[in-house]
Amino acid sequence: MRKERATAAYEATVNPAPAREVMATAEELARMEAALLTLPRLTREVFLAHRIDDLSYAEIAEITGLSVRQVERRMADALYGLHSALHGRPLRRRWWWGWR
Repeated sequence: MRKERATAAYEATVNPAPAREVMATAEELARMEAALLTLPRLTREVFLAHRIDDLSYAEIAEITGLSVRQVERRMADALYGLHSALHGRPLRRRWWWGWR
């Protein structure tokens, strides 16, 4: 099982999907933008700095004055919020999530 996943990941890297499969339609981009705008400002900025500007968590922490752990938490909140906004339903909550 592990070898099959590694092989699949390697194949996806060596043979990337054609551009038409990767490109989003205008409607999908509008949905993504609307989902991003639902996030709190700092969470959105942390998400965009990491995913778009390719900054590390340490670099983001230095710029924003947050700790690296707080940046990690903001990224998790952003991913959770984006999933909820794009799919219309939240991710399944885990029992340990209430311990934050």
